[in-house]
Amino acid sequence: MTTKLSMNAAEIQAWLVSNLAEVLHIQAEEIDVTQPLDSYGLDSTQAMVIVTKAQKMLGFELSPMLLWHYPTIEALSGRLAEEAQESQQETKSLVDTNSTPNLAAEAVLDETIRPLSTSFKFNPNPQNLFLTGGTGFLGAFLIHELLQQTDADIYCLVRATDTTSGKEKLKKNLEAYAIWDEQFSPRIIPIIGDLSQPQLGISTEGFEMLATNIDAIYHSAAMLNYVFPYSALKAANVLGTQEILRLACQIKVKPLHYVSSVAVFESPYYAGKLVKEDDSFDRWEGIFLGYSQTKWVAEKLVKIASQRGLPTTIYRPPLISGHSLTGVGNTDDFVNLMTKGCLQMGCFPEVDYMLDVSPVDYVSKAIAYLSRQEESLGNAFHLQHPEPAPLSTLVDWLSSFGFPIKIIPYEAWQDKLVNDVTSEENPLYTLRPFLLERWSEKQLTIPDLYLKSNRPIISCDATLNALAGSGISCHPIDGDLFTTYASYLIQSGFLNLESVINN
Repeated sequence: MTTKLSMNAAEIQAWLVSNLAEVLHIQAEEIDVTQPLDSYGLDSTQAMVIVTKAQKMLGFELSPMLLWHYPTIEALSGRLAEEAQESQQETKSLVDTNSTPNLAAEAVLDETIRPLSTSFKFNPNPQNLFLTGGTGFLGAFLIHELLQQTDADIYCLVRATDTTSGKEKLKKNLEAYAIWDEQFSPRIIPIIGDLSQPQLGISTEGFEMLATNIDAIYHSAAMLNYVFPYSALKAANVLGTQEILRLACQIKVKPLHYVSSVAVFESPYYAGKLVKEDDSFDRWEGIFLGYSQTKWVAEKLVKIASQRGLPTTIYRPPLISGHSLTGVGNTDDFVNLMTKGCLQMGCFPEVDYMLDVSPVDYVSKAIAYLSRQEESLGNAFHLQHPEPAPLSTLVDWLSSFGFPIKIIPYEAWQDKLVNDVTSEENPLYTLRPFLLERWSEKQLTIPDLYLKSNRPIISCDATLNALAGSGISCHPIDGDLFTTYASYLIQSGFLNLESVINN
């Protein structure tokens, strides 16, 4: 790469605005260069696209962490212009990617957040629900299931300029997953706000009105970014959860249904150990992903609120895959990008991975059902796939259709990723910093984290018992499921079989 020393801050800023708009599928005019980048909800993949393109343009290596240390386009473009002029040290050296906060010290809930009354009567037929995450993948299907399983109106927190644009964002998201139904439109009510702000960015009057009228809360929103540090995600994922707890406790007691993650057990302490739904998750040492750190702290805050008398239910899903019947899913998720990229490379790494993914319809149906059972209160549920399959199951299925793929040693796969994947046509090209950067004292890559030897064994027996008789079951990870997913990915244009085979 050749460094383009002639680029100044203004030129870099214009480039960043243009590329951010392209990645987010919005107009450049909608981007404010003085606003934090995380306010646009960049996920890991989108962040990597920006970083990789910037590296190619400028000619030197960047760390993904720069998007946090220089949090606005204005600040980032200025720093990149300085680095382009100096061209003496790697920008990567400017940041520390391995600092870990004391998570136990972070898990402190505001003392004022506690139920004002001990009188609470469970209502299996709530009329007004408050939901976060409605513009996300799981959140969309939660809205869909709650509309189906209840008669309630659903008040959805959404970041937008007004209620009209907020409603349009929710509608477009449900349409993208083929689950929008016009007859339910009047029951979807946008609440303009921001998870990362005090009182969720809602006025005091509006916050109190919600606290008075809402019957139950579903908190599924979180900023999912595997390259940002804890400090970058804390406002949305930790402090946002605290504000949700404030809403749940204020004026009248409202049960909180909190979507956590199996990531709370990512400490090396749990590696290889069986973890049940009612087990404690006190060990945090060694959790190195900022996202996982925030989920650990946020669930601790929920536990504290529960101990103070707030009725809570916790749901811990793993990675979530597409709908088991329609195949509709998130084409930007890591599993889909990894599969497509490996197909184009012609090889998968020889790693001991388990496909511990759960279809989104199973996760959303289970949450909607369990949340309406009084005996669920106070419990945690693992929405893990009951029978995860090894990665080789997917590779064997692909091979059976004649795809020219092979399994090679992990180190050889990494070398091939570096030396042979040189075009943005392969989605792994933009993910290389994400896949290759080493974290923590053990210098693990993020793929290392998902090796079977580094993962806990998640039991979901209690969850399956609670779902018994509901008719809700998790589709097996088999050829039928792969066929359903492949059909959708091909139909959506995400997978081009001809280009894969020609590779």
